[in-house]
Parts: sequence; structure tokens; C-alpha cells
Amino acid sequence: MRSRLLQRAWLLLVLCSLSDAKRRTPPPSPYPYPRLPVRAVCLGGWLVTEGWILPSLFDGIPNKDLLDGAQLQLKAVAAGAYLTAEQGGGAAVVANRTQDPSGWETFKLWRMNETTFNFRASSGQFVGVGGGAAVVAVAAAPGQLETFQLVRNGGDKSRVRIRAPNGHFLQVALGSNTVTADYGESTSWGDDDPSVFSVTKVLELQGEYQICNGYGTAKATQILRNHWSTYIVEDDFKFISASGLTAVRIPVGWWIASDPNPPAPYVGGSLQTLDNAFKWAEKYKLGVIVDLHAAPGSQNPWEHSSSRDGTQEWGTSDASIAQTVQVIDFLASRYAKSPSLLAVELMNEPFAPRATLESLMKYYRDGYNAVRKHSPTAYVVMSNRLGPHDPTELLQFADGFPLAVVDVHYYTVFNDMFNNLTVEQNIDFIRSNFSSELRSVTTQNGPLTFVGEWVAEWRVPNATKEEYQRYGKVQMDVYGQATFGWSYWTLKNVNNHWNLEWMINNGYISLKT
Repeated sequence: MRSRLLQRAWLLLVLCSLSDAKRRTPPPSPYPYPRLPVRAVCLGGWLVTEGWILPSLFDGIPNKDLLDGAQLQLKAVAAGAYLTAEQGGGAAVVANRTQDPSGWETFKLWRMNETTFNFRASSGQFVGVGGGAAVVAVAAAPGQLETFQLVRNGGDKSRVRIRAPNGHFLQVALGSNTVTADYGESTSWGDDDPSVFSVTKVLELQGEYQICNGYGTAKATQILRNHWSTYIVEDDFKFISASGLTAVRIPVGWWIASDPNPPAPYVGGSLQTLDNAFKWAEKYKLGVIVDLHAAPGSQNPWEHSSSRDGTQEWGTSDASIAQTVQVIDFLASRYAKSPSLLAVELMNEPFAPRATLESLMKYYRDGYNAVRKHSPTAYVVMSNRLGPHDPTELLQFADGFPLAVVDVHYYTVFNDMFNNLTVEQNIDFIRSNFSSELRSVTTQNGPLTFVGEWVAEWRVPNATKEEYQRYGKVQMDVYGQATFGWSYWTLKNVNNHWNLEWMINNGYISLKT
């Protein structure tokens, strides 16, 4: 009896092992390309705008320094005090701080047109005019009483007057902290005028929302369609293939699923461009990783998520998650039959703690199922969170999904701790710290790992070409240990070291081994 029980136990163990191996082992791809691990490049700045990648896109916008999300501090020159939303919002706007302005003294712009704006306080309420011409920050959403005009003194951008919806200008009377909308038209723009404010811009955003709303629908359509058709072309895919790269990672925004008539302010046309990218990838035997870079409500506070003003709202409701799943379903359905569809990345860089692990796992589960509904062979990439988080937090979760990939991003250029590091210290950090972290998420029989973004740029001043070559090579050596592969950010960029095409053509990076 004991012998039979042992035999049955052994047989059950074998069957379980075979079942587990079957679950973990990817089904054979019906396509001959690309093999893992991939060496890819991100086509950033193409279908999701990032102004720093190609600043000239914004050149034609009137008052382009006053786009959605610009953060302003306004100091009444006569009173010598900054406008402040008391408690960060929900009460009166006063002028009671003369130096060291912070969050309560900072207002985010919502742009109506080149001269008309809403002002959002740090806690989210909008500035408006209340009873007795008092200025308050209490409205949850902007309306007519929250709409102001910024008037400049000719080309002088350092000073403004603010016309309230009642037709009068805001002022801070001498000897008072009160802000009221009751000053007349006349002004000398002098230091004694209580309606004149000096402006300090502490932050700006230049993303897809800003460019579309800044130009307006008609002009933005013309500008962006020309950009999409000229910035990345078929010859770029030919170059990518000839250089030794095997895939492209293409950032897209959620509005692409509504093309050709996306919601305002977005403009149509990007979907046809993505169709072209797949045709070129098929021609040159490249894999495509479709990356949802900008999710509804913005999954992080930066321009590359197409945030209007830096407010992160994705995941705060089931509705935003459901809408995002619909976008993934659309993309998977459209490209499932393409031999170049290598992977769908469900979301780029969700930011912790606002994007909670609970909301992210709910979305990743539903997004994974949306991809699987259309494709049994496409990999599904789940991006690690940025911000305070455990880099291994997705491993156990992702392990439950065949063909799942965990995406990590490694940069030194954004971290102040690298300000004074030498060449050797930077290289050693890659070899030790980033290598160790990558090993911690690259587990045997676990989900595949992907260094979805990295760049051969750093904070070393006046580095030589040979030093850049060493820095790029050590990153490729370390990130080459990722089981899914890596992707360089970006193919094209006005900043040379972020421009992989330039780096290859000028001998800084070689992929032919």
C-alpha cells in the first residue's frame, strides 16, 4: 500500500511539474522574428509629444510659455507679497508671504486661449471671484467666474495684470493682504501700481495636451500630421534593422483608440501612422512593442503621460481602469494578426504611491486578458512603478500569467545622487547596483524582464567620446542580461546622446557583435 501511495505521489508530482512547465514555457512563435532577448529602440516624441525631444514643434504657439500646466508664482509688486491660496485651496486668496514661495503660492494654468486662463490651486480648487469682488479658490471645476485674462505690457513677460470675469483687474491694496477684483483700466506698469504682478514660472509641461490645446484643433492637426509623416519614416526602420536592432518600442496615447475623431483637444491621424509603422516593421523583420505611454487621467505627473497640469488621476476610479482596458483591447485587436506584433505594454511608468499596487494589478489582470482575447502569442509587458516602491512587487503577480514581462527603467541622469560622480563611479554603479537590482527581478522560471528605457547620458561634464563608449557598453552588457531584452530611449532627439541614430552613426555605440 505504501509503495502504491509513493508511486501515485511521484506520478502526481511529475504531472504537476509538466503542467507547471507547460504554463511557464512560451508557446512557439509562428513568426521567425525577433528572437529574445531583443535589442530595441523607443520611437519617443513621435506619436506622443514630448517638447524636450523636438522643441521646434512648439515654436508657432502664441504665448507658448503659458501652456496648460505651467506653474506660476505671482508677486504683487507694490505690496511685495505673493498671491497665496490659503490652506492650498478651499478658502480666500490672499497676499501674505513676501519671500520663499512654495506650494500654496503656486498656481497651475488651464489654457482657454492664448490670453485666457483658469488658475488651479495646489489642492485642486480653482481661483474665482466671490461676493464683494473677493478672490477665492473654492470651485471644484472652472466656470465663467473662474476665467481670467492675463494682460502683458507689450513683449515684457516678467509682469502681468490679471483681468477678472467682472471686467476689473486684481489688486492687492497697500497695507492690506486682501486680494480683490476691483481695479480699473489705467496703469503705468510701475512699482506703485497695486494691480501689477511679477511672474515667476517654476515649471512647464510640453506634452500632447499642451501642443494640441496650444495651437487649437485646426492648426494642431496640420502641425502634428506633418510631424508624424516626416519625423519617423520607412528609411528609419531600414536603418534600425541594418544597425543590429531587432525591435521598436512605440509609445502611443489613449486617444489613438478614438481616431480619427479623438476627444478634444487631441487631433486625429496618429492611428494611420501606427499602421504604417507596422507595415515597415514587417518589411524589415522587426518586432513591435506597442507601449501605452499615456493613459486616461494620466498615470504619472509628467508631460509624457499627456497630463494637463501634472495632476495624476489614473486609477482613482474603476472607470479610468475600464477605459484603459478598452484602449488595450482596441490595439490588440487591430494588430494581433501582424507578424511584427511582439508585445503590448499595458502602461508606461505608473507613479507610486498615487497609482496603488491594488489598482495596478486589477488593471494588469484585465489588460492581460484583453490582449489574450486576440493574441495567444504576444507578450504582455507590465511596467514597474516609479517612486517609492519595492522593485520586486510585481514578480509574484506577473508569474501567474504566461508570456508576461516586467519592465524596469534605469537612468542615472535624473538622479541628483549622480551629480558629482566620476566616470568610473558611474560605470561601477551600473555594474553593481543596477546589475544587482536587475538580477533581483530576473528570477528563474519567473516572468521575463525588460529594461524598457535607458540612455547613454549622464551627469559627467565634458566626458570624452571614449568615456561615452565605455558607459554605453557597460549598460548594454548589464541590461543584456534581461531575459526579454532592452530598449534605448530614443531613436531621434535634438540632444545627441539621447539620439541613438546619432550615437550609432558617430561611433559612440556599436550593436554589430
